[in-house]
Amino acid sequence: MTVLVTGAAGFIGAGVCERLLARGEQVVAVDNLNPYYDPALKQARLQRLEAQAAASGSPNAWRFHQLDLADGPALAALLAVVGPRRVIHLAAQAGVRYSLEYPGAYVQSNLVAMGHVLEGCRHQQVEHLVYASSSSVYGGNRNLPFSEAQPVNHPVSLYAATKKANELMAHTYSHLYGLPATGLRFFTVYGPLGRPDMAPMLFARAILAGEPIRVFNQGRMRRDFTYIDDIVEGVIRCLDKPATANPAFDAEAPDPSTSWAPHRLFNIGNAQPEELLVFIAELERALERPAILQLEPMQPGDVEATAADTSALEAWVGFRPATPLRQGVERFAAWYRQYAG
Repeated sequence: MTVLVTGAAGFIGAGVCERLLARGEQVVAVDNLNPYYDPALKQARLQRLEAQAAASGSPNAWRFHQLDLADGPALAALLAVVGPRRVIHLAAQAGVRYSLEYPGAYVQSNLVAMGHVLEGCRHQQVEHLVYASSSSVYGGNRNLPFSEAQPVNHPVSLYAATKKANELMAHTYSHLYGLPATGLRFFTVYGPLGRPDMAPMLFARAILAGEPIRVFNQGRMRRDFTYIDDIVEGVIRCLDKPATANPAFDAEAPDPSTSWAPHRLFNIGNAQPEELLVFIAELERALERPAILQLEPMQPGDVEATAADTSALEAWVGFRPATPLRQGVERFAAWYRQYAG
């Protein structure tokens, strides 16, 4: 089938495209290649995918379009030509701290763009939309592990607020137009070909260079580090099982994760939160170099801890992330040594 993937040059997007190509799908990839971080890494991901598609021998396996989703007419025109059966919407302006300085980028990339994607799916009668949400929607909630059944009414960053808004927008389209939509709340993704603005890449570069690494909240942060392959597996499995209405939904005691409409929400996390200092220790071991720690206070927009309850995901698609932190960090470190030369 033809699957349109937005954010295809991104960390998760490239991994998802790789899996789709490997199983013989026709992938229409969209990305605006913005310079939030070095576009050379995005180009490297695209080159890997183009080589994979060429090796498949299928002339229609891969089509890439550089397009800004905030341009509604351009997206509508592309969807009309492509006619995808399913859409995976991963494009977004990422980063919590960046949102403190450039909030307008999040309005355009996360809200306006989501509206255009939903409209396009509606008019093309797409049979399933899978879209990226984030563990950041849990905001000030300290009731760990985070469950999809918990309310998410107290975001602590604009990024988190836009992701919650995406969930509400998607639910509305599911209700009004019968669009099956599944939102996936990703928890601290890491692994090869990752984003250079995230802690694993920042830490690895600094450790190998003998430079100090900034560790916020005096190192007392806990994160549910989730390996990229597990994230991709969760996305693909959810794509293959379109959202359905919950016949047992109780409007007098509503469960935020399901609905009378064909809309579902799932956590994708490792369900094994670790202190940031433990992650750093594993990275030191894998890189065989000591880290120089520069302990700093908590930053605005951050949360102290995240932990995923993945029981709903496992019940829905029979999968839960399980890559041990040590194994995932070793794979990341091996890739980074080669990437950094």
